[in-house]
Amino acid sequence: MLSQETQDFIAVHRNEDIRSLALQAKRYPNIDMREALSQIEGWQLAKEKLPQWAATEGVLYPPRLSMEQCSSQATAQYKATIAGGKQMADITGGFGIDCSYMARNFDKATYIERNSTLCDIAQHNFGLLNLNHITVINGQSEDIIDSLPRCNWIYADPARRDSNGGKVVALADCEPNIPLLEEKLMSKCDKAMIKCSPMLDITAACRELKHVSEVHVVAVNNECKELLFILSSKEIDASTPIHCINILKEGSQQFSSTMGEDYSTTYAQSIKEYLYEPNAAIQKGGCTDALTQSLDVKKLHPNSQLFTSSTHINEFPGRVFIVDGVSRFSKGEIKNMFGNIKKANITIRNFPDTVQGLRKRLKIEEGGDIYIFATTLFNNEKVLIKCHKA
Repeated sequence: MLSQETQDFIAVHRNEDIRSLALQAKRYPNIDMREALSQIEGWQLAKEKLPQWAATEGVLYPPRLSMEQCSSQATAQYKATIAGGKQMADITGGFGIDCSYMARNFDKATYIERNSTLCDIAQHNFGLLNLNHITVINGQSEDIIDSLPRCNWIYADPARRDSNGGKVVALADCEPNIPLLEEKLMSKCDKAMIKCSPMLDITAACRELKHVSEVHVVAVNNECKELLFILSSKEIDASTPIHCINILKEGSQQFSSTMGEDYSTTYAQSIKEYLYEPNAAIQKGGCTDALTQSLDVKKLHPNSQLFTSSTHINEFPGRVFIVDGVSRFSKGEIKNMFGNIKKANITIRNFPDTVQGLRKRLKIEEGGDIYIFATTLFNNEKVLIKCHKA
């Protein structure tokens, strides 16, 4: 799809700044500079987001918007741990990242995409990656679903952009409209996986979708990236499990609970030797109250989302700190504990101030190895907790 001369140019210059290369375009009259810069930019984004693809020579990349919207390698690989069987269909193909990883667990796969250019790119890349069992179809998924053979799994990542290019979150505002398409989807598969914005209200989505059997909240390096709603064509239990995954370079943190269950939370009367902050997936999933049922930790306050214990809980799914001191929110105690500190990392949890306001009050710059949590205890006392990472 690219001339050999343009391919060679991309290989030589792919680590360079694309803005500087654009200014030198007249020096390379035989190079398709627009496409070369697009491919260089795509590879530079893929180097961090999709390292396996970036390491594969000959992969073609779509325009920047598609690169930004596609799943990362880490989240695509996680999806592949959920689904498997004889046949699957991805009805919102895009760049094809999710399809490529999930398809490895199926005998046959179908990729459907309305953008013909993305279809051409996917066809090329799937062949390059030896994924020849994926059939590429260019068209609107709503028009093609009826002709699909029955699948074990259908995957959808609805486009979260309106006609003006603005971002949308609600399921009914995305394309395709999954709530309207849900019954047709479930007539064609055993299970469906719907990827949604991390900003979506999980409870509201479960009310809107009729076949939710489980929910996955996926974070990468403590940043919530996506919500996965698993739909089942079989009868669904009244209780819906919610799985929270935080993918880290050194492994992953996983925690599961049941949506809507009223957990009897245990609260701390004072700060102990260790302080814990649940990861972003658990906080998004609303699973913090379940932690005191599974682990020997106590919560500081119903709204603080911080925990404490006397012993180190290695398996806690989040950040762990050793407490160096606790100060009440009074001028004298604050001066004694923080008067000589020049740098610290400040976090606000259920506290009547902002990070910027507290930083100004304490006269402390951002950074260093000291961590300060400003929060409220169960007795409603406002405190500052000084600590360092365990």
